[in-house]
Amino acid sequence: MSSTEQGTTQEPGGGTELNRVIGPKLLLLFVVGDILGTGIYALTGRIAGEVGGAAWAPFLAAFSVAMVTALSYLELVTKYPRAAGAALYTHRAFGVHFLTFVVAFAVMSSGITSASTAARAFAANLAEAFDLDLADGIGITLVALAFIALVAAVNFRGVGESVKANVVLTCVELSGLLIVIMIGAWALGGGNGDWSRALSFDLAGDESVLGAVLAATAIALFAMIGFEDAVNMAEETREPTRTFPRILIAGIALTGVIYLVVAVTSVALVPLDELGEGDTPLLKVVEAGAPDFPLGLFAVIAMFAVANTALINMLMASRLLYGMARERVLPAVLGRVHPGRRTPWVAIGVTTLLALGLVTFVGELSELGGTTSLLLLLVFTVVNVAVLVLRRDPVEHDHFRTPTPVAVLGALSCAFLASPLTPRATEQYVIAGVLLLIGVVLWGVTYATSPQLRRGEVDYDELTGA
Repeated sequence: MSSTEQGTTQEPGGGTELNRVIGPKLLLLFVVGDILGTGIYALTGRIAGEVGGAAWAPFLAAFSVAMVTALSYLELVTKYPRAAGAALYTHRAFGVHFLTFVVAFAVMSSGITSASTAARAFAANLAEAFDLDLADGIGITLVALAFIALVAAVNFRGVGESVKANVVLTCVELSGLLIVIMIGAWALGGGNGDWSRALSFDLAGDESVLGAVLAATAIALFAMIGFEDAVNMAEETREPTRTFPRILIAGIALTGVIYLVVAVTSVALVPLDELGEGDTPLLKVVEAGAPDFPLGLFAVIAMFAVANTALINMLMASRLLYGMARERVLPAVLGRVHPGRRTPWVAIGVTTLLALGLVTFVGELSELGGTTSLLLLLVFTVVNVAVLVLRRDPVEHDHFRTPTPVAVLGALSCAFLASPLTPRATEQYVIAGVLLLIGVVLWGVTYATSPQLRRGEVDYDELTGA
């Protein structure tokens, strides 16, 4: 995105604004493109494996949580139309440097786990597209590692996302889901498939329906996240205080409907035991509904979708780590910039190593996706509370206001879904804990050696604007 000052405007709330080039249509495509991707392409089968044919139920629950939290984000982004996201809101609300750091590092860690999920999904779709025999999962892991290395190389060369590129990739991602929906409609309309499966709960052992839905919702939330990234485009959006409310709500609603239709179509066309096997569930839907459709083409579309997810998240994670080092809340070495490429090469290297470790030692898509949603649920909890705290900080311009009960519901629901009260795999807490512990150790080293940090002379508002 250009950083020139041509065409800039001054938005209520003060501060120097970036070039405002994003209108409602481009913002809608950005929101939709950020939500679409790895979650629906790779995890539909895992969700069906948790609840049976009623795979739409966890998606509906995840959609509801996302929409409630999005309303809190809307109040904050229209109140403070700046490209700083959750770190800014946390610091304004609580003024605790360590809490702001934890929130920022959690967002960064969620990007790494999301990219690791996408890497394994990319490898699985590559195997399907070119009929590769990657036996026993070792081949999938090796391809995923190579993919992460390729993303790091692209990241190092300085290739960032632009709005126009996002439009193209969003159209590719959306086309794959529309293919699934159209094939499903044609096949089911012709009498193929079994609609009754979409109303059945196929539970393992003595697990309750509520427990199964909650466990699957923890996975489905991975498919609905991404909307929170849109607030970082506030300084490049025309009239953000007017544009964001209708566009963000419309984007989440549109993707929610698409996901529900895809979930119902998938379970109706493919037997549950087959749908839950492997990491390419939508390929099985296409094959079941239209055996003559070129599966290689669809696999390539899926590869584009998950590759976009990985690249965007690794770009975000490395720049956020660089930003925290630049503001001296992490070791200064992480803020080094390559003199030739002008990219944060140390931050790219560290985030890449973390992603490689996750791909190697975790492996399961559901655990990586669940860890991503866990980290963001913790962030969402803080953001929902911040909305209520910041009611004591009035601003001069009009802005969106979420109803107080909605913000309270958002905080409680996110906190509950992130807590051990939800039947979430223990491994997800371990992975999230290890990632955050790495961050805390780095912060502790910096705090011990940085008089500036101990004096509180740190501009946390800029952490996500790096």
